[in-house]
Amino acid sequence: MSDEVVLDDDRINRVGIDEGILCEGKSVEQIETIITTAQRVDRRLFLTRLTPNHFGQLANNIQTLLDYDSVSRTAILGAIRTPFGDPKVAIVTAGTSDVPIAREATRTLLYHGVSSTEIHDVGVAGLWRLQRRVSELSDYPVIIAVAGMDAALPTVLGGLVSGLLIGVPSSTGYGVSRKGESALASMLVSCAPGIAVTNIDNGFGAACIALRGLRAAALVGMASG
Repeated sequence: MSDEVVLDDDRINRVGIDEGILCEGKSVEQIETIITTAQRVDRRLFLTRLTPNHFGQLANNIQTLLDYDSVSRTAILGAIRTPFGDPKVAIVTAGTSDVPIAREATRTLLYHGVSSTEIHDVGVAGLWRLQRRVSELSDYPVIIAVAGMDAALPTVLGGLVSGLLIGVPSSTGYGVSRKGESALASMLVSCAPGIAVTNIDNGFGAACIALRGLRAAALVGMASG
């Protein structure tokens, strides 16, 4: 079993973002091997798509090692860093059904020591809900917008705020929403220029874009200082 596990110990030093362990498709035995391998060398881990059922099947001594969040289906092995300073990222959802994706982004940022603010249920079907938060959102250098169905939220935000805007199409919706494919297409053809777009339901990927953006901004600030 150990031959199936090759952790990328140097990734965070190379790119500034640690490896995310995708648990979906892995057996309980494989997940336990990954965790014990990391613990043996005192390495932190961030695990994604770890369902409550999967988590419940892990050995009790493995479960106690993890900080598990059932909403985002994520787990953290090792110390959770205390974020420094005010939140740099706002994570916005069009509807309450998008909260698990947003929480995945929140937890990814938390693992990397970056605080964020979640703002939920501000989809454009009730435009007033978004309008009353625009001034607040304008203060964030990075915004992650999660939306399904026609996914209009990132496009509207793209015409109102100046920060790095990351759209996450969600699989929320009926019929021709096609499990998020329509939302993905909508974001890709947005008439608001400069929106980064992730894969469907990819809160982890959105957080990684945010981390790269914040790192780039810090480097630019150092160069111009």
